[in-house]
Amino acid sequence: MSETIFSRILSGDIPADIIYEDAEVVAFRDVNPQAPVHVLVIPRKPIPTLNDAQPEDTELLGRLFLAAAKVAAQEGIAESGYRTVVNCNAGAGQTVFHLHLHVLGGRPLQWPPG
Repeated sequence: MSETIFSRILSGDIPADIIYEDAEVVAFRDVNPQAPVHVLVIPRKPIPTLNDAQPEDTELLGRLFLAAAKVAAQEGIAESGYRTVVNCNAGAGQTVFHLHLHVLGGRPLQWPPG
């Protein structure tokens, strides 16, 4: 996988407002927020898209969602509601090809989202 802005955040080359991290997952505030709370949750393992995830990534994918729930609670949006989004490939809006989960909340969110 080629270097991405997220791999540079993970290496410490680019600063980020990290609000959660553990051995496998890092969460940080989006620099272009689309809601009052907009956090990106990424695996430390470089996986370009959801299509590239393998069966051995099953536990890691679950950890992304568990981290999203922790972030939502930490940010005070767990009870009022939040959205989790994974964009896969450019046609769906993925611009950084390192798998990531968006956690959005802090205001009423519309449906359909796109």
